[in-house]
Amino acid sequence: MCGRYASFRRVQALEDAFRIAEVAQDARLLPESWNVAPTDPVRMVVERADRETGEITRQLQAAKWGLVPSWAKDPSVGNRMINARAETLLDKGAYRKAFAQRRALLPADGYYEWQRPRPGALTKAKQPFYIHPAVDEPLALAGLYEFWRDPSKAADDPARWLVTTTVVTTDASEPLAHIHDRQPLMLRPDAWDAWLDPAVGAEDAADLLRAPAPELVATEVSTRVNKVGNNGPELIEPQGPSTAAP
Repeated sequence: MCGRYASFRRVQALEDAFRIAEVAQDARLLPESWNVAPTDPVRMVVERADRETGEITRQLQAAKWGLVPSWAKDPSVGNRMINARAETLLDKGAYRKAFAQRRALLPADGYYEWQRPRPGALTKAKQPFYIHPAVDEPLALAGLYEFWRDPSKAADDPARWLVTTTVVTTDASEPLAHIHDRQPLMLRPDAWDAWLDPAVGAEDAADLLRAPAPELVATEVSTRVNKVGNNGPELIEPQGPSTAAP
């Protein structure tokens, strides 16, 4: 699963890396974070049509982490939908339409995972790992997004729409499976165009669910990351050995 990640790269760097044409103001104003947690506002890269011209542009938008389907009665359902399993995207009603029409990339500098203690270990505490690219490039976490309309707000209230997102997860690659059996689906640049293109349907997009992840490094870090209130570059400082995960 993916329950925490880091996203501290500046907007200009993201514009260049993802070839973004338009940045929403709320996305531009989001602060850098070394401890992004569920329900936090996050940046996402999407391709959307302009309301007036119909031209599709690549945009950096903000969304709440935790997907709320359009048919949900209560937005709190999003608290339980921070991840979407790649194996069920075509089948689950909560994700099927978003997978076909509303795919996103969530820029990240790395993500965290917790390893259970081995049998007989002196401590029962899980060891956090910061998993990040082997080279200094942003990760692109595959995601889906949805729009939910708040029925309690007036039709002309701009706050009536809630934009939410979820991170797609898949089986962990062999070098990372000893830490956790799941990992976020991370797409390399050659897969970004097809994943974001709204003209690419679900069946074709499904081929990308098996795309290889970029080369990663797993580094033991402090348990300070366990507390969502802690935030800063010290969270990703190595506290133990690093392991390459190609």
